[in-house]
Amino acid sequence: MHENEIGTVIIDCAVHLHQSLGPGLLETVYEVTLARKLEKRGLSVQRQIPIAIEFEGHRFEEGFRADLIVEGKVILELKSVENVHPAHKKQLLTYLRLTGMKLGYLLNFGDALMKDGITRIINGKL
Repeated sequence: MHENEIGTVIIDCAVHLHQSLGPGLLETVYEVTLARKLEKRGLSVQRQIPIAIEFEGHRFEEGFRADLIVEGKVILELKSVENVHPAHKKQLLTYLRLTGMKLGYLLNFGDALMKDGITRIINGKL
């Protein structure tokens, strides 16, 4: 599947999950349940994946952790907050740059409507 096709499935699952559980639960609840929904749709999902960083010639394997990586192509950063901060978007863009992946979604399950909590971040061109 292409990144955009994967993204369509992700958004569909996130919206249905938010409608079922509602806003304001812990991020880990949304992480485990979204991963399960995506797997039921036939996608491979990895949770809490370390993203290495290189600094001054040294590689640090535990630089960051991606909440979910779908099909090895799309990174999901999950939040359950009142307001998304610009730093959250920069964090996801950093993950995309470090991994070389092109597409990521910042999904804030804290918003009253899921459509308001979806931010699509692109690294380069798709």
